[in-house]
Amino acid sequence: MSSTNAPFGLRTAYSPSGTIREMASTIASGYNTDIYTGQPVKIGTNGTIEVAAAGERLVGAFAGCQYLPTGAQRPVISPSWPANAGATEIIAYYTMDPYLVYEIQADGPVTQAEVGQQADFTNVANSNGLGYSTCTMDAATSASTAAQLRVVGIANAINNTAGDAYTIVQVQIAQHQYVSTENPF
Repeated sequence: MSSTNAPFGLRTAYSPSGTIREMASTIASGYNTDIYTGQPVKIGTNGTIEVAAAGERLVGAFAGCQYLPTGAQRPVISPSWPANAGATEIIAYYTMDPYLVYEIQADGPVTQAEVGQQADFTNVANSNGLGYSTCTMDAATSASTAAQLRVVGIANAINNTAGDAYTIVQVQIAQHQYVSTENPF
């Protein structure tokens, strides 16, 4: 699997507390960007969920939404938010625990020696066509503390070994919106 380029975005692996909780917020009606399950998201200046670009601080991963399209009588439940959708009663689900551990596929090989290093996202806006993110982690990790993700391990998966062509790694959010940069964990 990790010798095949088949990214899946940020997938929650586990929580050190043992409990994974999704939070609910909203998306601005008419928000002009697609959002996919597993895509890194942030809380925008207006307090709504928005896509986090590479290099930005983020709050977690998008986990789907429900909304009532303008003029419709039935709500839509979806793994993605369609850009420019006019809607009301919008509920967006996302993860926000800064201690959550996610799995993500790197866009190249990551070795065991890179555990503890950091990297940003790549391919943030891409989807598999089914509403799920195909964002990846940049395999060019660094000891810098200015990147979005911190590599905490190599994922335990069939056919996934450190150094594989597209290594699946375990990460935590290193640049979390709710954690002070002066006091990182």
